[in-house]
Amino acid sequence: MGGFSLVFITCICYNECNYPKEDKLATKVYDVEEIELQNGAKVKLKPLTIKELRKFMTAIQKTANVTTEDETLTILIEACAVALEKQLPDLVKDLDALEDALDVPTINRILEVCGGIKMDDPNLLAAAVLAGQN
Repeated sequence: MGGFSLVFITCICYNECNYPKEDKLATKVYDVEEIELQNGAKVKLKPLTIKELRKFMTAIQKTANVTTEDETLTILIEACAVALEKQLPDLVKDLDALEDALDVPTINRILEVCGGIKMDDPNLLAAAVLAGQN
């Protein structure tokens, strides 16, 4: 009986490993979303690589020390620049053009898809209210 199991397993392994059936495509573990910026440029959003995420989080962490909404907006635009720099490097280099291409809903979507930050998260909003009270 032990020999039968070994032969059976060998046949399964041979059929699965060596017998060319059909090409199997790799499975993506994330979604890609295409959006259009205010200037008409199209960009595909997907989660940032770890290297990009480190730069993104460094930018986002600056929000802990801001006192005005304008400062916060500038930091969020900087974070979006990190997310967009591989696809639109010329746009990211020109801060004025980047600000013309972005709006608040687009910034929120970029932050969510690329950096995992959901700006309308109730927990985040509650924390912001509590922080403003202290």
